[in-house]
Amino acid sequence: MTSMSRARVARRIAAGAAYGGGGVGLVGAAAVGLLLAEMQLARRHVGNGTSGRVPSAEGLYGDAYDSHDEPPLLLAMLGDSTAAGQGVHRSGQTPGALLASGLAAVAEHPVQLRNVALPGAQSDDLDRQVGLVLAPPGPMPDVCVIMIGANDVTHRMPPTRSVRHLSSAVRRLRTAGSEVVVGTCPDLGTIEPVQQPLRWLARRASRQLAAAQTIGVVEQGGRTVSLGDLLGPEFAANPRELFGPDNYHPSAEGYATAAMAVLPTVCATLGLWPAEEERPDVLRREGFLPVARAAAEAASEAGTEVTAAMPTGPRGPWALLKRRRRRRVSEPDPAPTAPSV
Repeated sequence: MTSMSRARVARRIAAGAAYGGGGVGLVGAAAVGLLLAEMQLARRHVGNGTSGRVPSAEGLYGDAYDSHDEPPLLLAMLGDSTAAGQGVHRSGQTPGALLASGLAAVAEHPVQLRNVALPGAQSDDLDRQVGLVLAPPGPMPDVCVIMIGANDVTHRMPPTRSVRHLSSAVRRLRTAGSEVVVGTCPDLGTIEPVQQPLRWLARRASRQLAAAQTIGVVEQGGRTVSLGDLLGPEFAANPRELFGPDNYHPSAEGYATAAMAVLPTVCATLGLWPAEEERPDVLRREGFLPVARAAAEAASEAGTEVTAAMPTGPRGPWALLKRRRRRRVSEPDPAPTAPSV
């Protein structure tokens, strides 16, 4: 599937979410039976290596920077098990703790972390989670990070419904004055127990949902970071290192990889990233694109950020696509065009 085809599919899903449709499928009706049969086989292998307990990471980070003159920055985590940090044993290994520590170091200011993410949650749980985050008398979060989507795919939630719930959550948080960063649906094709042809179907479904999520989030004033196959190359080489004991949730090293991809965008939303980094870099193939095309490209390359730019253009709203994730020297440069799925 070409980048333009992916953009059209994502646009249809996002439009269905905005206008009440719900019939756009992710992988086609003919594949659903096969998808379900093999997913049941995969699930038998998932979850056997962990108790399901999620360490609590809520609290104050960077207290060494506390001058008592200003309140700490408030970071809220929402979403599913990935946002909660399921699969690790220590609170400091969770993505929330890693993001809070990193944000405190960049801002040189303490950060208060609140995490309302729920393992197993689908996008329809975001309404409840947002209610918890915005409930008085607590202060509004300065920035909210949402990681959601994997369970929507595995439980066959219609993508239009999934995007509708996510867009509503972003809108409520933005209306309340919080910045919002969404880590879009990860590539389920990297999960070890998943075999072909389910692996291909899962990858395609994941990328389609991630692209549609990006359109919905950007239209509500949030930013997205593609988690995509962020762990894919590393998983192929070191599956036991970057995935946890259940071979499904990331390990401590895996969560660190994901958190470091999201951190620059979290900092940028608060004006904490260097100004020169905010300008598009042509050599890194960054720039302004129609939002659907930017969403499709981001879904195909992990660590890619999409944020709103011009409100309209010849082909609708435009967005700024940035590749903030710095590749290691050993990693090959990305191809000029997004890979097909």
